[in-house]
Amino acid sequence: MVKTVHVVPHTHWDREWFFTTSRAQIYLLKDLKDVINNLENNVGFNHFILDGQASLIADYLKWRPQDLKKVQNLVKNKKLIIGPWYTQTDQFLPSGENIVRNLLYGMKICSKLGGYMNIGYVPDSFGQESSMPQIYKGLGIDKAVLWRGFPNYEATHSEFIWKGEDGSRINVYRMACGYFIGGLIDENNLDKIMTSEPFASVVKQATTDQILFPQGSDMAPARNNLPQVIEKLNERNKDFKFKISSLEEYIAAVDKVAPKLNMLKGEFNIGKNMRVHKTNYSSRSDLKKMNTLIQDYLTNILEPVLTLGTQFGISYPKGAADDIWEKMFENSAHDSMANSVSDNVNEDIYLRYKQARDMATSLVELTLRQISVQIKKPDDKAITLTVFNTTPVAKSGLVTKTIYTPAQNFEIQDKDGEPIPFVVAGFKDETEEVNGATVQLNPGNRIYQPEKVYKTKISLVVKNIPPMGYQQYYLIPNVGKADELSVSNQTTIENEYYKIEVNLDGSLRITRKTDGRVFDKQAILEDNGDDGDSYNYSPAKKDWVIYSTDQAFKVKANKSALLNELKIDYDFRVPADLDERAHRKAFVLMPVSLEIKLKKDNPVIGFRVVTDNRQPLDHRLCIDFDTQIVTDGSIDDIQFGSIKRPFELKKAILDWQEKPISINTMQTYTSLSDKNNMFAIFPNGVREYEDIGKHHSTIRLTLFRTYGRLGKADLLYRPGRASGDATVATLAAELKKVLSFDFGVYITDCDFEKANVTNVAKEFKTGLQVFEYAEFLNGRLIFPFNVVKRKLPEEYSLFETKGEFTTSTVKKAEERKGYVIRLYNASFKEKEDELKFNKAPNKVELVDLKEEPLKKLEVVNNTVKLPKLTHDKIVSIYYEY
Repeated sequence: MVKTVHVVPHTHWDREWFFTTSRAQIYLLKDLKDVINNLENNVGFNHFILDGQASLIADYLKWRPQDLKKVQNLVKNKKLIIGPWYTQTDQFLPSGENIVRNLLYGMKICSKLGGYMNIGYVPDSFGQESSMPQIYKGLGIDKAVLWRGFPNYEATHSEFIWKGEDGSRINVYRMACGYFIGGLIDENNLDKIMTSEPFASVVKQATTDQILFPQGSDMAPARNNLPQVIEKLNERNKDFKFKISSLEEYIAAVDKVAPKLNMLKGEFNIGKNMRVHKTNYSSRSDLKKMNTLIQDYLTNILEPVLTLGTQFGISYPKGAADDIWEKMFENSAHDSMANSVSDNVNEDIYLRYKQARDMATSLVELTLRQISVQIKKPDDKAITLTVFNTTPVAKSGLVTKTIYTPAQNFEIQDKDGEPIPFVVAGFKDETEEVNGATVQLNPGNRIYQPEKVYKTKISLVVKNIPPMGYQQYYLIPNVGKADELSVSNQTTIENEYYKIEVNLDGSLRITRKTDGRVFDKQAILEDNGDDGDSYNYSPAKKDWVIYSTDQAFKVKANKSALLNELKIDYDFRVPADLDERAHRKAFVLMPVSLEIKLKKDNPVIGFRVVTDNRQPLDHRLCIDFDTQIVTDGSIDDIQFGSIKRPFELKKAILDWQEKPISINTMQTYTSLSDKNNMFAIFPNGVREYEDIGKHHSTIRLTLFRTYGRLGKADLLYRPGRASGDATVATLAAELKKVLSFDFGVYITDCDFEKANVTNVAKEFKTGLQVFEYAEFLNGRLIFPFNVVKRKLPEEYSLFETKGEFTTSTVKKAEERKGYVIRLYNASFKEKEDELKFNKAPNKVELVDLKEEPLKKLEVVNNTVKLPKLTHDKIVSIYYEY
């Protein structure tokens, strides 16, 4: 039988790589203009796929708006095929919201131009994350064309069903040997092309007589003579019929045959038949830290704060929020997110992160201020501290904030005038800076202007801050005596949950107070060589591991009734480079400080590692925690849920291109658990870990790694050719600067489910927001405002849940006037929850990820019963007033 070969013209266009976005955009101007000319004038050249990225057509039209109507006509007629993504994102490192918004943003742009390819098309992303089937289906996509991550011992055929972690299923049409295999067509051997590799394997793996022939490669132009080549192919191959086609036509042809498809389950990032670059999770650790902090901030703080503001007449700045997300999407393109790029490009990535961070924090500060100045207060209380809770459950605890105080002795009172406990970490006199900068729009008005102003870091106890709301407190100067942290030479700190002692070798001994269990030899720093590149960590061929337990150190403590801190300063000595490491020389000083913090009534231990990395090269610093838990795998969170991962990839280790190591990433936590214990780590920087030791019971968290090349050949973990470009030096990736990384540790005497790990991690990542306001602060510290009427209550809540589900975000709807609350169930058990509004909305609907209505929900006594959710299921609720 004659087989139909679907020749699909495309380009895989990296917006930046070893070249910058600016340079790529210039070349795109020419190449895309040639594509348009081919589609309009070259008879038989009927289709071209623009890499599934709407950002490319947006970039082009920004500089060639005169081609808008041409583009719209070609897109409408499915000749120029665009979307659905804005940028072809990585799958493992972006947050779930980042991925959903990326697709929504791309679909929105494409819809204005005539439509998008309704296929989950990711030809080059480094592996496939197991939340993607649910995300695709929630956006109306039930088919995907993928490549990397699926090994051929699992994906024995090109077409199969992929079942995600939550049970969602989509059909996958895998590019068996990659997206670039038809990029070079040797016109002297057209009669042998389908019987030679790689196409012989492509034909063999197909489930039908419909064969996918992707014709294109990285940044490749359209092949002008493709219609003529197709004619020659048809003349010389009697067993195959070639046609210029599209992915949609190819999929429709396969589906018409209706083959019986195998089912594959879970996540796929196995580097057997291709490379997946797993350990890019720690490439450019400084930028990975920025990504972690910013994407968490956008969904945990910014969007809920902006939503809360709308309840008080503050317009939701959707255009500004979209601009922030767009910068994040640009940094989420797979090479950019992996930081497998040149130093020049990483400078651009840093700038986009910086702009996103600065815009987001400024929007939050402005909105919190606009709310705070509207809240009623007694005339005799000049300084307010408004505490905001952006989660849907009431919060209590110790919150830390740097404020300005008119005296070193002061009191903080709640709305009922009751003093609340707090502790001060020190005072800095900034009288001249603050008072000299005060601006009054009407200087004739009398305001409270203190004689002295101190910049003061305080930690205060707050109770029952209303869910999705606020509570107001007052600072009363010259009353009482502030409790300050006291310096101590002791080497032990404790709170209600833990006692932590420094051992003689500089490691920690943690006693869990609930049952007295001791976890000894904890928080051991581990430095080893990194012979890898921007794509992969790989140990040095002659490695030497150096531990903090072999280093000289000093300890000091800061203590109070509310907050206790330990600081261990290690005189860490390491090799200068891989050559010195091979000869076991360690003469370079890399000072490291390990800070440990225990807050009153808080079950999470705070850690910070600060290191001066200006001297050593090509190395990796990790920190090890021996959980003493013997189990069969880790439990980690992924986008919108949790997953159980095995410690060893037993099938994959038998044959590989890239060693199938169990170094993985997570969204907010990794954990080990048995029936009576749970040990979790919540990183706020690099999110890469490995479970090591005899029983894989030690969690090794990567703090940072350094390297000096974009690509290198013949690595221990990745033999053979270099990935990327071995000629490109990445000196900035040596991270020759002072680095800091924060994370939390949570240890319980119950299992994963009872420990409520996902929501504890969410709380650790979110935190309460405090806004201080006093008229004397107007000026250069905060812009001066006109006076507004104070009419809001001293505490407020928008809505609440029972806390059974985890909140993904609360945001303005994309196209409608209302708002969207997205939640998910990270438990392995079915759960149910409810939404209780302070004021009943006019409309509440169950919607999909495109925010299109699925079902109206009844509001009874201001409460909406949410659908029951099984493991890792998402629910999106639309409401409007």
